Amino acid sequence: MTFDILVKGGTLPDGRIADVALADGKIAAVEAPIDAEAGEVVEAAGKLVSSPFVDPHFHMDATLSYGTPRVNASGTLLEGIALWGDLKALQTREDIVARALTYCRQGVTKGLLAIRSHVDVTDPNFKTVEALLEVREHVRGVLDLQLVAFPQDGWFRAEGGAAQVVRALDAGVDIVGGIPHFERTTADGAASVRAACELAAQRGVRVDLHCDECDDPLSRHVETLAAETVRCGLQGRVAGSHLTSMHSMDNSYVAKLLPLIAEAEVAAIPNPLVNITLQGRTDTYPKRRGLTRVQELRSAGVRVAFGQDCVRDPWYPLGTGDMLDVAHMGLHVALMTDLDGMRAAFDMVTSAGAEVMGLDFGLEPGRRGSLVVIDASDPIEAIRLRPTRLCVISDGRIVARSRPETCHLSAKF
Repeated sequence: MTFDILVKGGTLPDGRIADVALADGKIAAVEAPIDAEAGEVVEAAGKLVSSPFVDPHFHMDATLSYGTPRVNASGTLLEGIALWGDLKALQTREDIVARALTYCRQGVTKGLLAIRSHVDVTDPNFKTVEALLEVREHVRGVLDLQLVAFPQDGWFRAEGGAAQVVRALDAGVDIVGGIPHFERTTADGAASVRAACELAAQRGVRVDLHCDECDDPLSRHVETLAAETVRCGLQGRVAGSHLTSMHSMDNSYVAKLLPLIAEAEVAAIPNPLVNITLQGRTDTYPKRRGLTRVQELRSAGVRVAFGQDCVRDPWYPLGTGDMLDVAHMGLHVALMTDLDGMRAAFDMVTSAGAEVMGLDFGLEPGRRGSLVVIDASDPIEAIRLRPTRLCVISDGRIVARSRPETCHLSAKF
């Protein structure tokens, strides 16, 4: 048999050495060795071969806009939202498309082949939605781009916010979003969760809400999200992003909450780099870490995937689109420095993210022919070094290649 691509002698995340054969855009075989012809052979030579990196939470309409029209002086979430409001009035559809495509190109070179981006639908001109729909078409066939109808200024708080969510879905946006903690009252927040889940059930789509992204231990909309998920029959199709208030909640309440989230099959998407930057800003000392209870959620059986959230935008001045940076920060802040924890952090930026997004990624025959060869020997070394991605393959096609980084030391000591 002749395959399209044969990746020879790679180290899989579980430590096995194997060849990976691809044909017709799918993984055809994973064996050690595969003795067959191929249109193209990639010599992995013991390097790590992984399923692609996945970012289940991002804001592509704002990315790479840092400094326009000014920087976020306080570093807070609320100033970022206000700054984004100013930027919305200034940017053009062409600006958004250009910045987003630049980011996507950077991401693909780092093995990032799937992104879920929240798109602010409260711009009455709708240019954010139109721009990201255009970007989705540009990257189709290389990078999976899911779009969330996100009412940044509130489902009820923004004038026409709910109608704009519906308008976005009608235009082709994939997922229902929301921001219940930003509504005027707790009751309005709960009502927005109910409305989002009901709309998703009617449309047969997924839900992904910015949920409890604050330091207030009484912001408990994830409880409503879990209940509404079950009531609307959406189990396995709902995610709660951020969940940062959980870092401040009473432990006895969390002991009740975690099983409810698990029972509803609601996924959790923390965003380590940005959560620890925006949260805890009003604290003196001790300062809260600003990240949800990652280990406790996973122990309760909740699917947890790390997101990037922002790169050089009104909320965050740094970022590269490298999900290994996200895993590196995540394992530090979540205190996951044991061997199993570090391997789990790698999983949370690859296979767990794919599961949250409903993607058929994985290194098993029959799965999509998408993978990345990393200049590292195993997942832990990959997180430690954040090394070059030597080869990136998307649906059976090589889309990026790099050489190993080398440095010749001339100093003597």
